[in-house]
Amino acid sequence: MTSTTSESVVPGRRRRRFARSPRFTDGLLGAAGLAATLAVLELSTIAGLLPERTFPRITSDLGELAGLAGGSELWTAIGRTLQGWAISFAIAVVVAVLLGVAIGSSSLLRAATNAVIEFLRPIPSVALIPLVVLVLGTGLQSKVFLAAFAAAWPVLIATIYGMRDVEPVALETARAFRARPHDRLLSVVLPSAVPYIATGLRVASTTALILCVTAELVIGSPGLGQSITVAQAGGQYRLMYALIIATGLLGVLLNLVFVALERRLLRWHPSQRAKEVVQ
Repeated sequence: MTSTTSESVVPGRRRRRFARSPRFTDGLLGAAGLAATLAVLELSTIAGLLPERTFPRITSDLGELAGLAGGSELWTAIGRTLQGWAISFAIAVVVAVLLGVAIGSSSLLRAATNAVIEFLRPIPSVALIPLVVLVLGTGLQSKVFLAAFAAAWPVLIATIYGMRDVEPVALETARAFRARPHDRLLSVVLPSAVPYIATGLRVASTTALILCVTAELVIGSPGLGQSITVAQAGGQYRLMYALIIATGLLGVLLNLVFVALERRLLRWHPSQRAKEVVQ
């Protein structure tokens, strides 16, 4: 049996040594990997393997980002991107969860909608840009539609699978006690589906951010993507890379938020308890 602590006894002194958790070790390895990647890029530019005119040193890009953080332009762009992300993500979650619960609860609806879902799901949101621009223009509505369309699929599929992966014994027990369909849904089916939905939400949050930035890049909606395009068109490459780094950091932050929420809200679920035991 492995213990999280170990003791070594020395004459006259007792010392307790604490084992590091896997999460702490993974964090150190991730930081080391990131530092190594940045160092390779920096050395590649210094050595001339990458053209410094169009690929400035990483230290210069980070310095540019630090300078932007002291002004309002960066935060305005981030705010506009997050506005589109929040609206599209909320729409995707509400529509996908409601449809997923309805489809997952009915074999008739699953059979009737399967072909439609399999037809629409592989369509890239980027392929809809010409149609969306013609119908909705180049404003916030287009960005929200494209991001919501892409983000809805992970939540919808996860919800449908979660509704179908209910423990048969628990469901039969609820029926044996003559629980009403509404009570069975709330007490048995949804708790079983929630971990699936949580995973779908985490994937959808990143997908919505990607499509918001893509819409800003392609159709010129205000936000980080538009700022990146303007910087590239003006030959301001340090600014362009600084904005790209800011976009990546925003995606990492959103993912960390959803991971933390999932861990806290699903603490009761066996999968989360198993992770805590391992860690």
